[in-house]
Amino acid sequence: MDTQRRYPQVCSCEFFPPHSEDGLQKLLVTSAELDALRPAFRSVTYGAGGSTRERTFVTVTALGGLGIDAAPHLTCVGSTRAGIAEILEEYRVQGVRRIVALRGDVPSGMRDIGDFRYANELIEFIRASTGEHFHLEIAAYPEYHPQSSRPERDLDNFARKVQAGANSAITQYFYNADAYFHFIDEIEARGVDIPVVPGIMPITNFTQLARFSDACGTEIPRWMRRQLEAYGEDRDAIRAFGLDVVTALCERLLAAGAPGLHFYTMNQSGPTLEIASRLGLLQA
Repeated sequence: MDTQRRYPQVCSCEFFPPHSEDGLQKLLVTSAELDALRPAFRSVTYGAGGSTRERTFVTVTALGGLGIDAAPHLTCVGSTRAGIAEILEEYRVQGVRRIVALRGDVPSGMRDIGDFRYANELIEFIRASTGEHFHLEIAAYPEYHPQSSRPERDLDNFARKVQAGANSAITQYFYNADAYFHFIDEIEARGVDIPVVPGIMPITNFTQLARFSDACGTEIPRWMRRQLEAYGEDRDAIRAFGLDVVTALCERLLAAGAPGLHFYTMNQSGPTLEIASRLGLLQA
């Protein structure tokens, strides 16, 4: 893996849409605090089956109104072509220029998955509908998608998304740098040449992290899991250990030429800013 000479190293961060106006105002404060990181963009998630469509739009609009480059997530599960076209036009009018295009999770009990089965079909539709207006981010899975039948199929699916018109990718979070390096080697062997930015999840709550990781297929290395378990309910110790581990991971990724870092903030600025400060990434 050698991306350092080809891509600039930039940072970005991710939010989920708040449930209330008060939550939105708190998010805007958090976003302002993260200005010190100089994020290239802030992405905003989209609930399974489009369940947060309106809240995602409101959050993106609020960020855009402050001159922030906001990148809404857009999933194809449960969506129609007409519905996606309507959303794309809404974002175009709002001045949005970047979209994170995803397959998305299938909500429990959903029978009709809509007009799109896979993310590459959504990407093809966006390109056919809007040309090059949007910069399209896609998801990457260094430890492979939990629903993939085998690694080769997952890698081939990633290549299809790039061939459909994706510009760059953000990975699922991980704690094993070698998994990322191996993924880059594998896609380069397939002729894929786009920036793949590592997704970084700060560690502040082990119970929550373990639940997320089990659901999305992210491995918590045994040595990390055992140490985190040993801290019990000592959140200060968990936080201190997490900062050390994640900072070391980021240092290794950046030193090896990763084209940036994408922080999963969980709508908090503190952990991300502390890691970025240790890495020397903050603006004075």
